[in-house]
Amino acid sequence: MLDNKKISKFAISIVDELQKNNYEAYLVGGCVRDILCNMSPKDFDIATNATPEQVRKVFKASRIIGKRFRLVHVFNRNELIEVATFRSDAGSSNNQIVKDDQGKILRDNIWGSIEDDCKRRDFTLNALYYCPISEEIKDFSDGLVHIKKKIIVSLGDPQKRFEEDPVRSIRAIRFSSKLNFKLENTVKDAIYDKSYLLADISNARMFDEFCKIFLGGDGEKNLNKLESFGLLKYLIATNPDNDYAKKVMLEAVKNTDSRVKNNQSKTPGFLIAALLWPALLKECSNKEGINIRKFFRSMDKVLKNQQQKTAIPRKFYNYIKDIWILQLKLHSRIGNQPYKLIRHPRFRAAFDFMLVRERAAKIKVGPGDWWDKFQKDDDALKRKLIDSIKEKSDEDSYKKFGFSEELR
Repeated sequence: MLDNKKISKFAISIVDELQKNNYEAYLVGGCVRDILCNMSPKDFDIATNATPEQVRKVFKASRIIGKRFRLVHVFNRNELIEVATFRSDAGSSNNQIVKDDQGKILRDNIWGSIEDDCKRRDFTLNALYYCPISEEIKDFSDGLVHIKKKIIVSLGDPQKRFEEDPVRSIRAIRFSSKLNFKLENTVKDAIYDKSYLLADISNARMFDEFCKIFLGGDGEKNLNKLESFGLLKYLIATNPDNDYAKKVMLEAVKNTDSRVKNNQSKTPGFLIAALLWPALLKECSNKEGINIRKFFRSMDKVLKNQQQKTAIPRKFYNYIKDIWILQLKLHSRIGNQPYKLIRHPRFRAAFDFMLVRERAAKIKVGPGDWWDKFQKDDDALKRKLIDSIKEKSDEDSYKKFGFSEELR
């Protein structure tokens, strides 16, 4: 039995209303799994035998969305609940499948029973159906047993299931980290054997997975597991081929994990800037230092390479570039420049990344310490700090102050 107190009252009301209209309806998937694992669900999904049109008739405040998978969003002022119709195996009714000239499935809205719907799901722990009215759980695949054993088990042959949808390998890792569950050996084998298929997944979908796996609070665990399974290269266009590159990536995800745990804002733009920093350095520098012209020319190249892996929304392009450029400017603290920089809209993000870089490079007292003091509301201290910086050319400071530890 689940604790209904952890369930949205709005979600319960939707299930109740559908059942009053003689339809089957259940909470399904991650929300059921999370409650069973003593976690609070972030959202609630409902599965029903009512078609999207029938659901739409029951709830005036709703809309049908999607083409390949038609769903209904039911909403009130503060909440939106996704309602999906039970689906059957797409291969069982080819006449109902719409494909393009290349054979890609565009639409496969084939309705089925709850048992059919269960078979389409990825892992047994995500194939549990719960009725908050009768407080009954329907389990067709030993999902309850696997949750009790704390193990991730594929629903069906994982080799075949991961071939059908290679993103399941990333999802398996994410669930393992989130729930602190082990991966079943057959699932591990399928990740190794089928991961190459991730290269064909759309960059838009991979960006969505990037955000889920790195912005949910378990980024450090996921980074280590992705690297262990050889999947990191499908999400990040950089090869952490030296100790510093590995450390800056690790410190970046640890920083984001910390922000998630402290309920602070986080953005994929910051994380992309941090994770791609080693790639940018590789493009524009050597052991002598950074070539400034190459630095600016290389930014677009590095972002373009990442775009091949994951889509980067256009709104993040300037954000990422600002963080990178400010890494140079934060090393040059002459005259009135610090006063201007501290008012820059990206200053705080750039400062946080400077601290990430310093931790990765094991710099105990660097510019980050200087900037931490400069942010204090003390004009005399600010003047003293600026006076402590010997005047030098910007290019010289970029080459010699702070970056040498990263370029070794």
